[in-house]
Amino acid sequence: MVYSTDPRFSFETHEETDPETLSPEKQTLRILLSTKHRKGKKVTLITGFIGKPDDLKSLEKDLKSRFATGGSSKNNEIVLQGDFREEAGKYLRSKGYIIKGIHTL
Repeated sequence: MVYSTDPRFSFETHEETDPETLSPEKQTLRILLSTKHRKGKKVTLITGFIGKPDDLKSLEKDLKSRFATGGSSKNNEIVLQGDFREEAGKYLRSKGYIIKGIHTL
C-alpha cells in the first residue's frame, strides 16, 4: 500500500486476469514422458496450453476419462499417470491441436 498526501493521487491496482483460451488450431502443445521427482514412475506431461484454468481442467478430465488413468493439471500443464504419449498425441490432433514433438525427459 502506498500513502500519499497529493490530492490528485489515485491508487491503481493491477489485477491479473486469466488469458482467453485460444482455439485448438492456434495452440501448440508438447507431449513429454517424465520420471523426474516421481520415484521412477512414468508420467505423460502435456505442456503449452494457453487459456483459462477451467478449460485446462476440462481438457485434463477429458484425457483422464479417455485413457482411464489418474492425473492433474496446473500451471498450464497436464500430468497423466503412465505413458500415453502416442495415444494423447493422436487424440489431441483429432481435436485440432497442433502437436510439436513427443519426447522423453
